[in-house]
Amino acid sequence: MKKKRIVVKIGSSSLTNSNGGLCSEKMCEHVDALARLKKLGHEVILISSGAVATGFADLGYSSRPTTIAGKQAAAAVGQGLLIRGYTEEFKERHGIVAAQLLLTRHNFLHKDQYHNANVTLSELLKCNVLPIINENDSVSVEELTFGDNDMLSALVSGLVQADFLMILTDINGIYNQNPRTNPNAIKYDFLHEINDELVSGASGTGTKIGTGGMKSKVEAARTALDLGVKVFIGSGTGNEKLVDILVGKGDGTYIGSTSQASVKASKQWLALHSIPSGKIEVDQGAVGAILRQGKSLLPAGVTNIYGNFTTDDVVEVVNINGNIIGKGKVNFSSEQLLEIKGLSSTEAMVITNSHHRVVIHRDHWVSQIERRR
Repeated sequence: MKKKRIVVKIGSSSLTNSNGGLCSEKMCEHVDALARLKKLGHEVILISSGAVATGFADLGYSSRPTTIAGKQAAAAVGQGLLIRGYTEEFKERHGIVAAQLLLTRHNFLHKDQYHNANVTLSELLKCNVLPIINENDSVSVEELTFGDNDMLSALVSGLVQADFLMILTDINGIYNQNPRTNPNAIKYDFLHEINDELVSGASGTGTKIGTGGMKSKVEAARTALDLGVKVFIGSGTGNEKLVDILVGKGDGTYIGSTSQASVKASKQWLALHSIPSGKIEVDQGAVGAILRQGKSLLPAGVTNIYGNFTTDDVVEVVNINGNIIGKGKVNFSSEQLLEIKGLSSTEAMVITNSHHRVVIHRDHWVSQIERRR
């Protein structure tokens, strides 16, 4: 079997007891299954929830806390217990070295941090280490969380250009209705894509221990597909469960085709995480050249400037009706563009004393369709 890069996401309910606290039996089963993938030569990254669920009982809470302070305190206790359990089990049972990475949304918003995360993960995989990633719940702001790590698993899968994302859950796949309340619900064994109807129809939170639900998993699957990663959502038991999923025998839903086109990490950051500093309006000729011919944006096509930005900032590009057509990294400041809009590239280079002939190069551009989350 060809070596693959695989991201596995495990939720809180799959790791902990019903009343909180780490379940050693569940963890050992996951560790053994992950180790089987590595022993077959695959590169494996684990996205593991469970810090809050693991830690809240030791704080004296009777159930998962609902306040930000309570969740952050529980995560601070639980993360140490969680990573200790993983590292000891991987090392003692299989001789595998594991590493911990804690990420927040801010690590994805800032390009340098995003790049550093990619470099670190690449080096760990090169050294045959199994990275274990969780959200840094102790410091995360509520508005900037990933939602039980489902979206985090999708974004990491794209970042490392994984071949496969496996999202393990307590329901064996995606159904047309909630199988817990409707015994006649029909399971989808395979989906080519995730459409809006499927997202809106997915149910919410699954358990009192976890924070995610099928809706967050479906949304994560759609993001992963957009980034060129195939997805599995489902369940499994035993040491061979991940190998079974990999070879098409998993109990769940497979999403995407074998020809998913991967997206470069730099384009991913631009499309999903960068925050625009302003807007550039362009004429219809520029819209056609950019979207249909794959051309760069030239000064001649610029008709108006909105906001203040500097060279290398990210800006949105809109048509004359104000509709966003995409965004990209700009080679001129807003002040410079006000001077050169509508001019030829040669004239623009002379006026700005710049070596750039284009306003936004096609290598630093993403169209609106590529930005769908």
